[in-house]
Amino acid sequence: MTSIGGAEMVDWNLAVATATRLVRPGPEVSRDEARAIVAELRRHAKASEEHVRAYTRMGGPDTHDTPVLVVDRPGWVRANVAGFRAILAPLLEKMQERRSGGPGGAVLGAVGGKVTGVELGMLLSFLSSRVLGQYETFAPATRDLPAGANGGGRLLLVAPNIVHVERELDVNPHDFRLWVTLHEETHRTQFTAVPWLRDHLEGEIQTFLAETDVDPMTFLERIREAAQSLAGGRPEGEEDDGGRSLVELVQTPAQREILGRLTAVMSLLEGHADHVMDGVGPAVVPSVAEIREKFQQRRARGASRLDQALRKLLGLDAKLRQYRDGERFVRAVVDEVGMDGFNRVWTSPNTLPTKAEIGKPADWVARVHRKAES
Repeated sequence: MTSIGGAEMVDWNLAVATATRLVRPGPEVSRDEARAIVAELRRHAKASEEHVRAYTRMGGPDTHDTPVLVVDRPGWVRANVAGFRAILAPLLEKMQERRSGGPGGAVLGAVGGKVTGVELGMLLSFLSSRVLGQYETFAPATRDLPAGANGGGRLLLVAPNIVHVERELDVNPHDFRLWVTLHEETHRTQFTAVPWLRDHLEGEIQTFLAETDVDPMTFLERIREAAQSLAGGRPEGEEDDGGRSLVELVQTPAQREILGRLTAVMSLLEGHADHVMDGVGPAVVPSVAEIREKFQQRRARGASRLDQALRKLLGLDAKLRQYRDGERFVRAVVDEVGMDGFNRVWTSPNTLPTKAEIGKPADWVARVHRKAES
């Protein structure tokens, strides 16, 4: 663990323990129902792989190296802590170097990794009830959570959250479960069929973290504000600044360029998954129109004021925009040049859309297609 002045900066084990203790219980199901749900989600994941590959025309290696894990909320927490710990290591190392000999080192030591671990656990507890599924691109294998060899990822399906939402929307549960797995399986296909994509993203993220020039106390203070919001105490001044996100705190001028590229890639990936989900849906999900309408209404309604504040602080509002903007980009490009023409996006990092092109798909078509044809 990264430590400053002999004190751990983040106690990851305590973060897991805290989140597990605070996590909300899932919907009530019998043991037999739970077994049936898990089995059905696994079947849908397998079926979705064939549907997605046929629709997207994306080939490449099979996905046997990337396991499908049906998890509960604590399982999602453990998986994400392992990923966060690995990907944030360079940032925490840099913060350690910056503070270890400075005047704030003693203060940071007083805050301690245990306090930070508790606060992170509170945030993870909040998020653990909201994620339906997730393809973990940077997933280190653990004893309880296998991952693909040679840096391969894993697909997580959070069973209690899927059941909760299908009941909340009052939709056909079997159709909804397949609909969700179509989205998540698209992400798995993206990374297994495009071998350079993972390394490209990791390189961008590590460059972003290497450029970070943020005061550790400021970073931890924003985490504390999020935790205080969960506890019902709005930090003073939060409404005045609109609730800055954690991402916004670690932006130097160089990082803004990197973040723009990352935003474009994430918009592409999320929009592509939504597009595929809707494209495949009518053929294999009988009630897809009803599901899509109700799910979109749920997204549009948002949540409570507390949820909105946390979404802003954690940058989750940006993720919602990525679904919308990315899907518009994919739909416009496919309408213009077809699926095979769209798939040129996966040729190399140079053919990925820029942030500006996500909003102007015709510019991407002009750059990638007309330039190639001239």
